[in-house]
This record gives sequence, C-alpha cells and structure tokens, in this order.
Amino acid sequence: MNSQLNWDDMRLVRTIIERGSLSGAAREFGVSHRTVFRRLNALEQRLDVRFFDRSRTRYTPTLAGEEVAELATRLESDVRDVERRIAGRDLRPSGTVRITTTDSLLFGWLSSVIVGFRTTHPDIALELVVSNNVLNLSKREADIALRPTARPDPGVVCQKIGTIEQAIYGVEPIVRTITSRDDLERIDWIGPDDSMSYGDYSQWLAQHGHDQQCKYRTNSVYGFFSLAKAGAGLTVLPLYLGEPENSLQRYGDTIAALSTDLWLLSHPDLRTTERIRALVEYLSVEATFDVANYASRSGRNP
Repeated sequence: MNSQLNWDDMRLVRTIIERGSLSGAAREFGVSHRTVFRRLNALEQRLDVRFFDRSRTRYTPTLAGEEVAELATRLESDVRDVERRIAGRDLRPSGTVRITTTDSLLFGWLSSVIVGFRTTHPDIALELVVSNNVLNLSKREADIALRPTARPDPGVVCQKIGTIEQAIYGVEPIVRTITSRDDLERIDWIGPDDSMSYGDYSQWLAQHGHDQQCKYRTNSVYGFFSLAKAGAGLTVLPLYLGEPENSLQRYGDTIAALSTDLWLLSHPDLRTTERIRALVEYLSVEATFDVANYASRSGRNP
C-alpha cells in the first residue's frame, strides 16, 4: 500500500464493511449505488489491492479491507482527541458552548439560568440541543450535558448539582375527587411509551397497579406535563415542573423511589477551555439546582 490511500478511501472501505453492502454505503454517503461501485473499483485498481470478496448478496472484507477500516477508526479517534486538546487550550472567555439537556429541564429550569449566564458572559454564545437521548460527549456532539441519571458515564467529568424530587400531579378537578388510594386506580394515567428510556417510572406504575390505567403515553416528561395540564389524567412530574404550575395540584408527598440525581457532564479535555469552565462554574456554583425549595413543601393532599 502507498501514499495514494487517502482519508476518503479509508472511509469508503470502512463504511462498506459497516453497512455490509454497496447499497448501504450509498445511503450513508447520500450517493447512488453506481457511484460507490465506481469509487471502489477505481480504488482497487489504483492500489492493485482487493479489499472485498464479492458475492451477489454481500461484500466480505479481505484482510486488507479490515486493516484499512481499522486504520480509519484509529485516525478518526486521534483527530477527535487532538480537536478536544486544542479546544482545551483556548483561554478566551468567548465562542460557543453546545449544551444538551431534556425538554423538561430546559422549560422548567435551565432557560432562566442560561439567560442569567449570558448577562455576565455576553461573548459566549450557547447552542441548546434538546433531546431525551444521551449525546456522545467524546464525539463532540455536545460540550456539556445536563442529565438526570443514577449512573453517569464514567468516561466524562461528572458533577452532581442537585436531586430531582417527583410527585403525582393532576388538574384540581381530578385531584379533588381522590378520597383514598383506591381512587388512583379508577383515574386515567399518563406514562412513558416504549421508545422512552424511563424504566423507573414504568416499574413504579406497574408496582402500584396504575400501568393498566395509562391511557396516554408519550416519550417526554414535558409531554406528561402538557397532557396533565390539559386534564388527561394523573402523572408523575418533577417538582420543578409541577409546583410552579397553578393549574396543577399535587397529590401526596414526593416519591422517594423516583428521586433522581441531576448531573453536569463534560469531557475532561474541554474543562480547561475558558468558555466551558465559565459555564460549568456558573451552573455548579452560581445557579445550583434549587429543588430543595420545592421538596421542602408538604404534599397537597386532598
């Protein structure tokens, strides 16, 4: 093999291996099957190397193909490491920080916090990625993540900034009809659908016999909140969403089994970047998650 092998060549071979076919690679690159076929043939002819054993149904990599794919993976990882280290040397309190968090945290708490941060750091722009999926900090899909979780990723810098307490909420006309725990089993409930990673809530609903009353399901906590406000039924909400909302009434005290720690996550190579250091400090010191103010209130039993 010689210097004629470039990054695009390596990525082509790796993608065909990962997708198992030329058609799969074509979809990945957004080009035609013919284009991928022509590029692969030209590459093999130029280097006088066969990267795949070809059949009518599958392209099986040769040892040369596997070696090139492994090299592409190593190079991509090395480039990302260098990018992170370079970014980590940036000492200017300016630029852009990309934050990922959930829809409910952005609506219920984070929006006002980051507005406060921008008043003290006007040269730092913020990009907000609202997602209930966990983005990969190592791949720079985000610089900072704010996530409620019991098991933060050990490969990133983790800092606990609070505990999210939760309770049962519904509109006042519904909560007013509850005179005993048995009444909770005749009222419609709002819960997570199968696409939402919220096993603790699903398990709690099943343990208390409410899963059969889940007539509404959605894939976000903010969806629970919106449906509860509309009078769809009862649901469990974090106190930072439920308590400030006048149209909702809490039933009972907080649910200990569903309390979740809130973590501030970032990649270690980026913590020395001034703009990221400034935001991390603000979130962890100046704007500590103040759920204790909500948790200290007594449950509003009917």
